[in-house]
Amino acid sequence: MTSPLLSDTAVGPAQVPASSLAALLARWLPRQRWFTGQGRDVTGVSVAAATALTTDCYHLLVRVDQRGSSDGAHYQVLLGVATHVPPRMSPHMIGEVEARPGERLMVYDAVHDHRAAIVLLERLRRGGSAGHLRFESLPRTSVPCGLTPRVLDVEQSNTSIVYGDELILKLFRHIQPGINPDLEVTGALARHGFTQVPAPIGWFQTEAPFWSTLGMVQPFLTESTDGWTLALESSHRRTGFTEEARELGRTTGELHVALAKAFPTGLRPADQSARLADAMSHRLLRAAASVPELRPFVPDLQDVYAAAVTEGGDAPLQRTHGDLHLGQVMHAHGRWHIVDFEGEPAKPVPERRADRSPIADVAGMLRSFDYAARSGGEFHPRWADRCRDAFCAGYGESGGFDPRAVPAALRAHEADRAVYEVVYESVYRPELLTVPMNAVARLCAGGTAGTGAPHMSDQLPAQEA
Repeated sequence: MTSPLLSDTAVGPAQVPASSLAALLARWLPRQRWFTGQGRDVTGVSVAAATALTTDCYHLLVRVDQRGSSDGAHYQVLLGVATHVPPRMSPHMIGEVEARPGERLMVYDAVHDHRAAIVLLERLRRGGSAGHLRFESLPRTSVPCGLTPRVLDVEQSNTSIVYGDELILKLFRHIQPGINPDLEVTGALARHGFTQVPAPIGWFQTEAPFWSTLGMVQPFLTESTDGWTLALESSHRRTGFTEEARELGRTTGELHVALAKAFPTGLRPADQSARLADAMSHRLLRAAASVPELRPFVPDLQDVYAAAVTEGGDAPLQRTHGDLHLGQVMHAHGRWHIVDFEGEPAKPVPERRADRSPIADVAGMLRSFDYAARSGGEFHPRWADRCRDAFCAGYGESGGFDPRAVPAALRAHEADRAVYEVVYESVYRPELLTVPMNAVARLCAGGTAGTGAPHMSDQLPAQEA
């Protein structure tokens, strides 16, 4: 059923004025971890589409306009509206509004309401449409019912709900037109028999204001630990992690081989390295325009990119993970599993779906090892070097080449990643801006990856969840 939110006057059975709702959301949205427009003034909030899931819970697609942006961004919100809410929901309150003279209503983030989470899973189990929403699941698969939901309390650019340690539902908060790369890639890999990526079971999408993936359900990896936690513990204890790193390199190489089969590409252009350098330079100039601290390093970074063109050793472009680091891999039941194929969340979907060099994924993981080596106030460069070398060796065993054999290309991709992280930290965690800025300075000074090279641990960006 369609909600009265689609009118300009009210929402829900208790008639919440649309203007009051817009004012609440304008204050609440910028404080959310997954809001992509941090640091820019909100100039307008409107409801682009709304569907009632229950009598007091609404699925919204909210358009947010901000100063300095010509296009509005859309966000997925589950909105609860009630006269009273249980105490456990108090941390998730959005605000209070007056529906009628003397009648106050509580508005809250219903993602954390067990009833709303159960309704979403039930919709996925049954399939079909509801308002602007359509729910689907793969043939010959079944979504179980009766599972208790809990929201994962982790820092990430979306919201994940685990159901009874059997399933995980990922809600994509920032909505852009088209299929989300996470659903696209995991579905393709499942069809090609790659088992170290959890296969999607079901998903749901919106048909208004545009077609877009809203969320997907996958098996939950029980008894698993993410790679960042394992690496951090090893670094702090100064224990060996080389075997795990080598196996992770092999898994990453196997992933790239599987992706190349699942998403065939054409012939490699003769000027591929030059095109990559131009794209990196464009991203650099765009980043320097928004982060003044980056501007003095622009000429040297462009030299780093140009050196990769001279070497000419970059790998053919193909579909990749797009945001690979230790937080995106899980170790469960004696194997590595790779998750979260959304790509870098700040980039538009077409750019995240584009073919890239697999060295970009390798560079992201190597930088992640180095960051683990310097977290917690201590610095263990030898641990990082051993992990980096082991990862590259493992990758060479399954991915078709050893990344250390193309040092200029690897250095350029690390620099490109560092520039991205400079922008990321300046928006979300400015207190950590010095971390990627140190990376930029070290790369410009001639640091390279690999055995016998200067230690690169100052280069690593802050870890994303």
